[in-house]
Amino acid sequence: MFSYRHGFHAGNHADVLKHFVLVQLIQYLNQKDTAYTYVDTHAGAGLYALDSGYATKNAEFETGIGPLWGKNDLPPALAEYINLIKEMNPSGKLRYYPGSPFCAEKILREQDRLRLFELHPSEIKVLSENFRKLEAHQAEQGKRPTVRGKRIIISDTDGFDSLKSLLPPPSRRALVLIDPPYEVKDDYRRVKSALDEAVKRFPSGTYAVWYPILQRMESRELPEKLKRVECKEWLNVSLSISGPAPDGFGLHSSGMFILNPPWTLVATLKEVMPYLVAVLGKDKQAKFEIQTGTPLTGQNPRFKKPGTAA
Repeated sequence: MFSYRHGFHAGNHADVLKHFVLVQLIQYLNQKDTAYTYVDTHAGAGLYALDSGYATKNAEFETGIGPLWGKNDLPPALAEYINLIKEMNPSGKLRYYPGSPFCAEKILREQDRLRLFELHPSEIKVLSENFRKLEAHQAEQGKRPTVRGKRIIISDTDGFDSLKSLLPPPSRRALVLIDPPYEVKDDYRRVKSALDEAVKRFPSGTYAVWYPILQRMESRELPEKLKRVECKEWLNVSLSISGPAPDGFGLHSSGMFILNPPWTLVATLKEVMPYLVAVLGKDKQAKFEIQTGTPLTGQNPRFKKPGTAA
């Protein structure tokens, strides 16, 4: 159960999709002054070194953040995400990559709250230490909390089970990221059941699910199952940097499924996704797909980059 370490995959093409979309969701929530809660059910270590440790084994960041690092023609929405990564690498050299908790912390406002869950005994130690160092650095810079209550709470409990205790949040605004490792088949089932329960408790929340696109049946069935979760609207975006490997192994595609997405997100994705395909694509099967719909009416026609494979 605890064999998965995200450090092996930090900054890869799947992280680019996940964190770019996450930044857009947070920026949208920031448009209103009312505070909100960010919940990360599988937080990981929070911050990863790309020039040492796990990340150097397969250097997966070379399929994602690496090719984007030196680009000067980024679409504005994608540049927001890249600039966030650059702020964490002040030397100008790509050494550190933030996971979703650090991406969120960087953009959330002082009045907003982070609730982070991680079960892996080694990962949560690193996560806690990374945030301890962050808070110490902020204190050294003279940044002191001006709102009551603890802004960041880290828990070594099951994120799937713990989510329901946080909903509905006091402010009646929340963004939930569900990003399990999917190392066991049961993760797919638990994503769907967690969302069903969450939406019952808090229908107006925004829920984002990252998922891998693999050969296994559970992976391919997950988006269709999520389309039946009761919500106002759903959005499903996927990115493939290549066709499947001959042996069927390796991650070449992933997706983000959002319940109650911002109305502005489709237009942003239609601008950014063709760029990601052009820069990160490895062969003619590189493509993106965007689907929208509701549980009752089904999906709208998908949008694709012209010339991509069907």
